[in-house]
Amino acid sequence: MNLPPHLTVRNGHLMIGGFDCVDLAREYGTPLYVTDEARVIGRYHEYKKALSAEYPKVQVLYAAKANGNLALLRSLAAEGAGADVFSSGELRLALQAGMNPAKLLFNGSSKSQSDLELAVQHDIRVSVDSIEELHQLDSCARNAGKVAKIAFRVNPALEVPTHPKIATGLATSKFGIAHEKIPAAYREALGCKGIEPVGIHCHIGSQILSVEPFARAADVMIRIAGEITSLGVKLEFIDLGGGLGIPYHHTSDVAPTAADYAAAVIPIFREGVERLGITPELWVEPGRSLVADSTVLLTGVNSVKAAHKKIVNVDAGFNLIIRPAMYDSYHEVIVADKASEKGSDIYTIAGPICETGDILASDRTLPRIDAGDIIAVLDAGAYGFSMSSQYNSRPRCPEVLLNGSQKALMRRAETIGDITTTMQVPPWQQ
Repeated sequence: MNLPPHLTVRNGHLMIGGFDCVDLAREYGTPLYVTDEARVIGRYHEYKKALSAEYPKVQVLYAAKANGNLALLRSLAAEGAGADVFSSGELRLALQAGMNPAKLLFNGSSKSQSDLELAVQHDIRVSVDSIEELHQLDSCARNAGKVAKIAFRVNPALEVPTHPKIATGLATSKFGIAHEKIPAAYREALGCKGIEPVGIHCHIGSQILSVEPFARAADVMIRIAGEITSLGVKLEFIDLGGGLGIPYHHTSDVAPTAADYAAAVIPIFREGVERLGITPELWVEPGRSLVADSTVLLTGVNSVKAAHKKIVNVDAGFNLIIRPAMYDSYHEVIVADKASEKGSDIYTIAGPICETGDILASDRTLPRIDAGDIIAVLDAGAYGFSMSSQYNSRPRCPEVLLNGSQKALMRRAETIGDITTTMQVPPWQQ
């Protein structure tokens, strides 16, 4: 199995960022998310370096939906990152983390009145998803005595090689405005007194393991940039979104690097803006490729059952990592306390949730597993905790952040009290 550099094996145990996963599980308990901060920062700089080497005006906006822990947002803010935010909650977290409001983009297909008012209040650029939303935002801005800077989200109608639930640039997607209708949308925006169109935005999907679709998207965006520039729009930025995938199958998948992405996209982008005589910033929105492999989910083995197959019952289920159940996604698993041992049998790793689909990993060849062993689920940093729930009234687990020789909680474990704290007793039951 090919492991990223921050994951190693020492004395038979899986290590992350120099820390023994078994020791971490004993100290903090399981289930437990563990993240190597240096890995996240390193990934960010890979993007920044690769893109800036080819084009001087680059902004990396972290897709906060991938992992919204405040500590990670603070880490990225300190390095100069902005964020793609998809809710008022993500926007408030980004601001609390110290991110520059000018480096934030409020995205989303269904923004509420309060969402738009918050964006206007903090002078956040908004990726507008419909003409009706444009006029709602225009009204908010005029009522506040401000002018809202916007981009429109383009639906480029591109087929991409990924799971259909995360292909966001299809013609049938709920996101964005059809590319052929975008010039008319900018004409409409130019007529709004509370709106200043300054950008253009698209996002074609997630977990894409080829750079070719990104090159096609760049070509579409440059064409549209030319059309709207001719209308008098002065583009401050062109946002190509995110979506670069990672190798979840560590023995077979090959994922493009940030340098591969830059080599495919920047020549099209640079030649296009030079031809148009404009110098907008290039914005990109990596999420999964920044944080996914930084994190492991450690889960303890409760029991092993010989049924129609050998089932390993663990204490983490799809309440903590829903990707396998929701997308049939694959995550590598390692027996953390037997990491140097060869596989001897085939096991299926099952969680404690009252659903047949609560399977973290099916039919994996692993060393002998016993109650008390620790299983590490790899690549859990993106859409792991951020999509977790309290289903079956299970409090969510803690998260630990590693930094060199330091370690600390970046989220404590929840309690039953956290689950019930917002519940109220109706008057007739008192």
